[in-house]
Amino acid sequence: MSTAPTTPTPVRSVALGSSGLQVPNVVLGLMRIADLEDRAIRDLWTAARESGITFLDHADVYGGALHRSEERFAEAVPLSSSERAEVIIQSKAGIVPPQDGDPGSGPYFDYSYEHLVEAVEGSLRALRTDYLDVLLLHRPDALVEPDEVARAFDELHAAGKVRHFGVSNHTPAQIELLRRSVRQPLVANQLQLSITHASLVAQGVAMNMTGLDQSISRDVGTLDYCRLNDLTVQTWSPFQAGFFDGVFLDNPKYPELNAVLDRLAAEYDVPALAVATAWITRHPAGMQVVLGTTNPDRVRAAAQGSDLRLTRAQWYELFRAAGHTVP
Repeated sequence: MSTAPTTPTPVRSVALGSSGLQVPNVVLGLMRIADLEDRAIRDLWTAARESGITFLDHADVYGGALHRSEERFAEAVPLSSSERAEVIIQSKAGIVPPQDGDPGSGPYFDYSYEHLVEAVEGSLRALRTDYLDVLLLHRPDALVEPDEVARAFDELHAAGKVRHFGVSNHTPAQIELLRRSVRQPLVANQLQLSITHASLVAQGVAMNMTGLDQSISRDVGTLDYCRLNDLTVQTWSPFQAGFFDGVFLDNPKYPELNAVLDRLAAEYDVPALAVATAWITRHPAGMQVVLGTTNPDRVRAAAQGSDLRLTRAQWYELFRAAGHTVP
């Protein structure tokens, strides 16, 4: 007697800021697909879609050449109008990459009206779509003129080319500066966070402890600010040990953490990657986990952590095992 395959449980939905949208709390990041064959991109998308992951994260600079990863996704996965309506497509703009052979060309940041409008037009062409659901400002521009940003946002929004706006890697003060001019709500802030790269969370746990590095405020209350102001935190590099230092999973530098991950994985009958995902999704901020993998099995594994409710004791055990202090 044959047994029908088990249908994966769809990932949990969270609010996307004040947008009114309910979105998956696990996101398919497409930074690394430029060199994949069409079939590999389709397999990645199939794994995501079957897990209920219908939120795609792009950026104009992903893929080596401008808009290359956006273009490759659209080539491999041409979406019908009905399919497009079921997907949330997010892209980012504002980074100007260096040009080959010109050391003075970049990288730098550009939030001018002209650059933002041009970047969105390029993303729409590459993605073969009429609109972006979400546009994020990719990294803070020290030369930002908020009125220029507001002008670009107003035009893009009025034309129906961008429906919602947000930021990435921004501090509370940088967001407040933008909000003085920008009329649309900022609905998300994409920030690096993993169990081991967790200053967003760890500083508040050990605040005011003299002599402890963890107590130093490097993120100036960004997580609490986002919660207080209805910006959904989207976590990038959720399995990275540090700033592009490689993953902590199965990393011999993190034996205690991996022992706890493996034990909890066995207890819940899920992959260790699902437990690492759950450490983020368990947080009451209602964060989204932005995956960077090109492996369909890892997409499925992460999806299993979407609604895995770790106990407080388990969450803090992972936190301590990663090297953070709980006073």
